[in-house]
Amino acid sequence: MEFFIHHRDRSGSGTLRDELLEEHWSYMDRYAEEMIARGPTLSDTDADVATGSVHILDLPGPAAARAFAFDEPGYQAGVYRDVMIRRWRNALGRTMWDFPGGRDGGDRYLVLGLGPADPAVDLAAPDDRDELIAYGPLMSDDDRTRVGTAVLLRAPDRATARAVLTPGGYAQIEVHAWQFGGRV
Repeated sequence: MEFFIHHRDRSGSGTLRDELLEEHWSYMDRYAEEMIARGPTLSDTDADVATGSVHILDLPGPAAARAFAFDEPGYQAGVYRDVMIRRWRNALGRTMWDFPGGRDGGDRYLVLGLGPADPAVDLAAPDDRDELIAYGPLMSDDDRTRVGTAVLLRAPDRATARAVLTPGGYAQIEVHAWQFGGRV
C-alpha cells in the first residue's frame, strides 16, 4: 500500500531540525527499499530553510504508515506541528530516482489539491509526463474515496506548477517549493 506523508514544521524549529538531520537520514535509510519519493519543502523566501518533509512510501498497511510518521526522530523531538498521512496511488509507476530530469536542475514543487475533488478531474497523470517526478490521488483511509491529488514536479515557477491541477477542482490547492531529499 502506498502512502503520502507530509510533516509540516513547527514555527521556530529549524535549529532542532538541523541538529537531528543525521538521525533523520539514518531513520530514512531503514526505509530505502520502500521509498518512492522524499524531500523537504522549503520556504518561499529562503530556499535554505525547510518548512516540512514529504515521504511517499510503499508500506504494509496503515499501522506501518502511522509508525513511520510518528516514530520519525523529528516528530519525536517536536520539530513538526502536524502530519498528514493519506493513502496514495503511484500513477507514474516509478520512484523519484527514475525521474528522467535527474536530481538537480530547475525548480521543484509539491502541489497538493485538497478537499472534495471534482470526481472527474485529474484522475490520471497528464500526458506530458516529462516534468513529473511523482503523481497520484490522495485517498481516504479505507482507500474508497478520493480526497485530493499530490504531485511532485519540476516547473519554471509556482504558477506553472499550480497549473498541473485543474483550477476549481479542489477546495484548496497548495504549492510548496520542494527538493529531492536524502544523502547526496
